[in-house]
Amino acid sequence: MIDINDAYARLASLSAANLGKTAPNPNVAAAIYSAEGALIADGVHNRLVSPDHAEVVAIKKAEEQSRGATIVVSLEPCNHTGSTGPCVDAIIEAGIAKVIYAVKDPNPIAAGGAERLMSAGIEVEIIESKQLAATQGAWLHRIATGRPYFIWKVAASLDGRIAASDGTSQWISSPESREDVQYLRAQSDAILIGTGTALADNPTLRPRIEGATKPIRIVMGGRDVPADYNLNDGQSQTIFLKSHSTDDLLKALDYIPVNQVLVEAGPELGSALFAAGIIDEVILYQAPILLGSGKNWLEDIGVTTIKDAYALSAPSTTMCGPDFKFRYRVEKR
Repeated sequence: MIDINDAYARLASLSAANLGKTAPNPNVAAAIYSAEGALIADGVHNRLVSPDHAEVVAIKKAEEQSRGATIVVSLEPCNHTGSTGPCVDAIIEAGIAKVIYAVKDPNPIAAGGAERLMSAGIEVEIIESKQLAATQGAWLHRIATGRPYFIWKVAASLDGRIAASDGTSQWISSPESREDVQYLRAQSDAILIGTGTALADNPTLRPRIEGATKPIRIVMGGRDVPADYNLNDGQSQTIFLKSHSTDDLLKALDYIPVNQVLVEAGPELGSALFAAGIIDEVILYQAPILLGSGKNWLEDIGVTTIKDAYALSAPSTTMCGPDFKFRYRVEKR
């Protein structure tokens, strides 16, 4: 008997570990179990390693042990041919007897996997999981809205300042918070900044983690970034968008295969994205210091009266050294 909670926890861990490595595909995980409920093999989609989807990775590991087994998948197996063949065909050919999946595929191109499997005589069961839906949330968001999921990362003092009155800002957040940001970068498909941040900080925007992916770097604004700056080092794909228009940004992203964008911009660009309804989540690293004056992390977002205020979800809260890390989802007005 399969312990579905244990199986889903395994899939969530595998999926989360491969964020940033699957775009434009979802970060799917799969595990194959014997009739007695023993784990035979698992697999996860990782485009840096192979184009194979998670189901195929697990089936290849299990080999003949797949016959008569149950496969548990975080997303309904796909029913279309893209860069690889349909996962439903691989499942049928492997002789798998039962499929359990957590999230129905909302992509009209790939949907219909459950029906195809059942027509082949395979038992299919959907057992929904909010955790696995959240883990694959960026891709699900892109399918539902037609645009990537945007996270705005902010580091601020207790009174909401990102810089002192003399302009100094290094370092408001702790070393632990700055290390945590490296994982956010590694989990994202693209990182967005403005030319102001590019010229002031000369960042690489590459995660300082061994073996991490190199997110696409997107720089918005009219100013040129000098040729000797890190953004022109040729080490990562970099897109310079000579515009301040959020519409131009979204049009450009139609042609860039990303599911999640991490915004590391200052208050001008970040607030413009927020006011345009593009920011889906705010991650705030709040340091236990007070500045009293200086630059705020948020500018005008079009709110003139309290009834127009943006509502944020109750935050998830963790500690990064002495700093609080708050994750807020933006509730659309």
